[in-house]
Amino acid sequence: MSETQFGVTLPARRGFSVPIQIVEAGGVTAWLVEDHSVPVVSVAWSWAGGQALEPEGREGLAGMAASLLTEGAGDLRATEFSDALSDEGIGLGFSARADVFEGSFRALTDALPQAVPLARLAMTAPRLDEDAVTRVRARALLAARQQTESPGAVARRAFWEAGFPRSSLGRAATPETITTLTTGDIRTALEAQLHRGGVQVVAAGALDAAGLRALLGELFGALPAGTPPELTPPGPMEMFGKVLRPMPGPQSHMVFGQDALPPTDPDWEASQVALRILAGGGFSSRLMRTVREQRGLTYGIGAGLSVAFGQALVQGVVSTENARASEVWRLVREGWAEMAQDGPTEEELRDAVAFLAGSLPLQFTDSRRSASLLLGLRQTGRTPEWLAGRPARLAALTREDVMRAGRRFLRANTLALAVAGQPQGL
Repeated sequence: MSETQFGVTLPARRGFSVPIQIVEAGGVTAWLVEDHSVPVVSVAWSWAGGQALEPEGREGLAGMAASLLTEGAGDLRATEFSDALSDEGIGLGFSARADVFEGSFRALTDALPQAVPLARLAMTAPRLDEDAVTRVRARALLAARQQTESPGAVARRAFWEAGFPRSSLGRAATPETITTLTTGDIRTALEAQLHRGGVQVVAAGALDAAGLRALLGELFGALPAGTPPELTPPGPMEMFGKVLRPMPGPQSHMVFGQDALPPTDPDWEASQVALRILAGGGFSSRLMRTVREQRGLTYGIGAGLSVAFGQALVQGVVSTENARASEVWRLVREGWAEMAQDGPTEEELRDAVAFLAGSLPLQFTDSRRSASLLLGLRQTGRTPEWLAGRPARLAALTREDVMRAGRRFLRANTLALAVAGQPQGL
């Protein structure tokens, strides 16, 4: 067991310091931001896996498995388990995303003696009672049906199916796949996912290093040895051009995007700045001004970066009248090309850097947000040193840096588009 402390200043000019401690116990390493100003502790953890471990034809399995972990465990049926959490004000939850399976709890320090055993029990002895499986399945079926009825959801699904046709990223849960899932499937999925090895842990709040070391052993010590199965990266997104899903209605719902620079790329921060100026800055973004303010073609348009399997993707969304869809698409591609060709103005660069640097301390205003940010950093392979150096890297960016990054990933000629609706002219 060991611990190391890093003083992370975010940003330096404001003197805001985040001391991150690295704590290890029983082969599990955790990051800790200790803060005793409020008697609350948030702990979050994850394994690689999630939806990526779902066999083809079993989509929805990871999500159901995650939900069932809090539907009764050990001798406690679902209602009794829920009451045990609520009586102590404990928030415990599990979720599955594209490439990770996550757990977390938030509790008052006085409730930690109850929170940790309940979280451990959920992972080591889930009941999977028939009535709980039926209840969770019903919720999953409702969500899956809604995904087939919402134009926005249909467009997003079409985008992922076309972009990653041979990967789990391109598959989604349907009523048919969810109906076929058995309790045996769920138990097998949990046995493959939940191990003592491969877990990434973070904690924030009123907890010291000694307390965290004890918590790590109690929370994860009873899990089976080993690690979840290794994931297969999906490979680059296919630049599929355009796909259309006809749906009745007055508007077309458009999802556009392409591969972006990976988080390990030296131009990662520059690409974030370029995308914020172009499409991620709300009413201050270029696309919002050209598509909404100047022409009134939509209520909103935006794009952001997402990371899965260590790969990054830029994805944007916009809805507009069917008759104006081709005009909106032209403006998006023109904006893409202009940012890649000319880069930002000095004022745009200054404002974007100020936002990205100045908003980071806000992520540490409470233990839950702190834990969420730290876990995301660990999932993308970041280190405390990387976090400490971020303000300086942002401050050092020039117009040429952002222009170079834009030219590397903003490729208007291969920008992919999925549309749900009845667009004219596309």
